[in-house]
Amino acid sequence: MVTKAQDSKLKIFSLDSNRPLAEKVAKHMGVPLGKVNVDHFSDGEIKINIEESVRGNDVYIIQSTSAPVNDNLMELLIMVDALRRASAATINVVIPYYGYARQDRKARSREPITAKLVADMLQTDGITRVVALDLHAAQIQGFFDVPVDHLMGAPLLADYLIQRGLDKDVVVVSPDHGGVTRARALAEFLGAPIAIIDKRRPKANVAQIMNIIGDVKGKTAIMIDDMIDTAGTITKGAQALIDAGAKEVYACCTHPVLSGPAIQRLQDSPIKEVIVTDSIQLPDDKKISKIKQISIAPLISDAIVRIDQNRPISPLFNSRFDYETDQIKPDKQK
Repeated sequence: MVTKAQDSKLKIFSLDSNRPLAEKVAKHMGVPLGKVNVDHFSDGEIKINIEESVRGNDVYIIQSTSAPVNDNLMELLIMVDALRRASAATINVVIPYYGYARQDRKARSREPITAKLVADMLQTDGITRVVALDLHAAQIQGFFDVPVDHLMGAPLLADYLIQRGLDKDVVVVSPDHGGVTRARALAEFLGAPIAIIDKRRPKANVAQIMNIIGDVKGKTAIMIDDMIDTAGTITKGAQALIDAGAKEVYACCTHPVLSGPAIQRLQDSPIKEVIVTDSIQLPDDKKISKIKQISIAPLISDAIVRIDQNRPISPLFNSRFDYETDQIKPDKQK
């Protein structure tokens, strides 16, 4: 079982975006959450008070910059400033979902690169390290000049699919060309082939399915993406797969953004089950029967311990990693 670092200097704090996840991480590590009060002035300004000493401590802040993204980002920036002024030794930000990650390049003239702006703000604020999960674009790691530990959700998703027996006669489907690397990683864990949905996006959040590259007829199709936002891409892709002869369709993603019409679209779609993680806290009205949420708390807690103990985190990228024994599971006998 994962054990906390023997060094008592380690402290974990949670802000408001995903406290249930932070509580699971702390419980898994066997350490209490740090005491912090997040309040608001009448005009909406955020006020943070750290209610215990952090002088000389290695502090980890767990905060997804999900909706409301600007409030959650501002909370994080203010918390980092408070920790720096309180003489924390290191300030490590754990960002399960990195908001603004889709603005990672200039796609047209006069566009900002907001993912880089967010990185610059965090670094200017005084962070020591970033722990992120399935960044929308891997190159965002290069936007930081501090160490970035980029964790992967695919091993957890693969482990769940294998436990469900969904590793036989399946095909892993990327909803677009940009997600092929992600689909290939999951396919390797499952020992499955991949297929690609070729689509054209006329404007933001609007996808038009064009063609399916690969054989899906008679197979169980597992679509994978880093996030599901309005669910237009994933639901249209699922219907295209059924039309192409797929037996049934599952969808999985790391980040359940699920904005706008997403829930209704998923309800009305031919997708049998949507497997997501708890990188974003889901309100009750989005917890529909089709959505199965698995926790990333063991992954994050083990990553924190390994960072604190100066141990490699690469074993966590293996779908056979056992968080109870802290070892790679042996291959099954054929």
